[in-house]
Amino acid sequence: MIAENYETIESVVLYVTLLGLFALMSFAVHDVLKKNEVPLIGRVVAYGVLGLGALGFVAKGIIELFWLSTGL
Repeated sequence: MIAENYETIESVVLYVTLLGLFALMSFAVHDVLKKNEVPLIGRVVAYGVLGLGALGFVAKGIIELFWLSTGL
């Protein structure tokens, strides 16, 4: 295998792992919020922060793809 294949595999594994971690974090946050009977505004804020973190990783991936396609 050439180096480009290793980089592609590493990139895919990284993104799949991050997706899994965000899913596990959301399950943990949901469980904690449910057990402690947090009001709706608290749930919205908690899920909003978790969602913005995930959105940051998505934006990073899109920016990275854009830069690599333009040759920067």
